[in-house]
Amino acid sequence: QMGLAENQLCFDLIEEWIKKNPKASICTAQGVNELKNIAIFQDYHGLPEFRQAVANFMGRVRGGRVRFDPDRIVMSGGATGANELITFCLADPGDVFLVPSPYYPAFDRDMGWRTGVQILPVHCDSSNGFLITKAALEAAYEKAQEENIKIKGLLIANPSNPLGTVLDRETLTSVVSFVNEKNIHLVCDEIYSATVFGSATFTSISEIIEEVEYCNRDLIHIVYSLSKDMGLPGFRVGIVYSYNDAVVSCGRKVSSFGLVSSQTQHLLASLLSDEEFVGKYLSESSKRLAKRHDMFTKGLEKAGISCLKSNAGLFVWMDLRWLLEKQTFEEELVLWRVIINQVKLNVSPGTSFHCSEPGWFRVCFAA
Repeated sequence: QMGLAENQLCFDLIEEWIKKNPKASICTAQGVNELKNIAIFQDYHGLPEFRQAVANFMGRVRGGRVRFDPDRIVMSGGATGANELITFCLADPGDVFLVPSPYYPAFDRDMGWRTGVQILPVHCDSSNGFLITKAALEAAYEKAQEENIKIKGLLIANPSNPLGTVLDRETLTSVVSFVNEKNIHLVCDEIYSATVFGSATFTSISEIIEEVEYCNRDLIHIVYSLSKDMGLPGFRVGIVYSYNDAVVSCGRKVSSFGLVSSQTQHLLASLLSDEEFVGKYLSESSKRLAKRHDMFTKGLEKAGISCLKSNAGLFVWMDLRWLLEKQTFEEELVLWRVIINQVKLNVSPGTSFHCSEPGWFRVCFAA
């Protein structure tokens, strides 16, 4: 399954932990005595022990360089729900978010289907490895102003889906400077923050706002999830972490429509609080991802296929521009259908990620 960004490389570690800690689940003979306490109505803000465990985990993933307040955590049903929740909190129908492309295709769904908010792609290109530049952000913003489009915020993903790259401190500092100058919100999707391997170092936006000389923290919001870093997309655990009190208050009201089950919170609070296990899991996951990535990219190289240099995420950004008869998105889709129907591989075409250049494909390697 090369079209689905799932991390299935460390299920054995989680299975082993559950077997050793049966009391963590109310579905076992050892843990069923907690059924009544978990099955009844709970605090809609989430189990306190779960929010604390998530806050500690987020801090650990960021190397302990920043701390997170569990009272600023708003829960939702997966990152999909978290993206929609933060959009409802920040914007009105007709408002627009800038999003550097290529970007995760479902942002269009998450942020727009029910909110009435729109996305305006900020086109980045391969000449600099699809880096986000302040010049590109400024150009997109000014064009929107000329067309009387109301820009409410900027959404970035770090690490990037589909590029599999991390944003450096210089780029993140530039982004923070940009949103402060324009007085618009910044939503940073950090759901792959622990899915980093090789020599790469992940830098969170939470670190940058500690370092810059000035930042209006009311403009800064993080979306997180356990779907990628822990390989648990079916558990539907999404997080909004906002530095804005009004957004936290609003988000907790909106989150009533998409809560995480108490059973899931109970299990994960115990798992994430096991610091020895978490350390082992993160280390082993990074090693296995690096090994799979290396094996996958070397295999592509033998076939004469190159990819954008990457060190994060569950995918590579494959360059097949040389196989296009013409450099058009129509030809890209022709090639995609050949790969799907004849080669029998499920990959994703760059056009679905709003890429500005035809011939790029996302290929997942961790399923």
